[in-house]
Amino acid sequence: MSGGDARLNRYSAIVECVFFGATYAGYRAGVDTLSFEREDLVRAASELGVQLPKNLGDVVYSIRYRAPMPQSILATQPEGREWIIEGAGRGLYRFALVPINRIVPNRELVTIKIPDATPEIIGAYALSDEQALLAKLRYNRLIDTFLGITTYSLQNHLRTSVKGIGQIEIDEVYVGVDRHGAHYVLPVQAKGGNDQLGSVQAKQDLACCAEKFPALICRPIAAQFMDDERIAIFELTLEGDQVKVVDECHYQLVSGDQISADELARYRARR
Repeated sequence: MSGGDARLNRYSAIVECVFFGATYAGYRAGVDTLSFEREDLVRAASELGVQLPKNLGDVVYSIRYRAPMPQSILATQPEGREWIIEGAGRGLYRFALVPINRIVPNRELVTIKIPDATPEIIGAYALSDEQALLAKLRYNRLIDTFLGITTYSLQNHLRTSVKGIGQIEIDEVYVGVDRHGAHYVLPVQAKGGNDQLGSVQAKQDLACCAEKFPALICRPIAAQFMDDERIAIFELTLEGDQVKVVDECHYQLVSGDQISADELARYRARR
């Protein structure tokens, strides 16, 4: 078993203990929310005799975005609904049973080729899929291309606290301006490998922007590597308690000589 698998198995065991433990969340049939505290993770790890990471938040983050819920928790889900973990304040969390809400690329969409402006040295030294994706978005101005506005990277890996949620992290925050002078804030979540684009993070991003940038128009963006290094970009919105896709495009970064005259003609005809 690899170190990463062992870590995720340890985290799953801790989350499972918290979910079912009588002194923690204490699942019982019929409930749709279960609250717990950061200290419950410590108590569960002690009960199981497993080592906690220095960053306790990594336990929750991993189950939210990198690994499925333990099978025993999945078995309690009614059809069409799933358990997620939400922030409920500083050091506070809750399991919530919500309608299944997946953000996945539409395989039927056409792929748009874009001349690749990524410096080769960036590709050589990017340490993760997420870092590589954020760099490609930035150097190729793909957010500008996708939205049709001028944007600027304000901060990446923004960690902050949001009232009623607690600590969150946004992969990158852009600000932008359109031709009419309106200003925008664009929280971007980037996923690579086996990570999932999550409705939980989109809701957090919207709440953060409403609190921190109330005068700006918030347009949440999600991006994900597909096969053949294609990049899917989504604009998201919140409809009720569901995250919905407003728009979606697929881009492929190529050298200029890989874009044919026929392809350029097709792009021109679609304007």
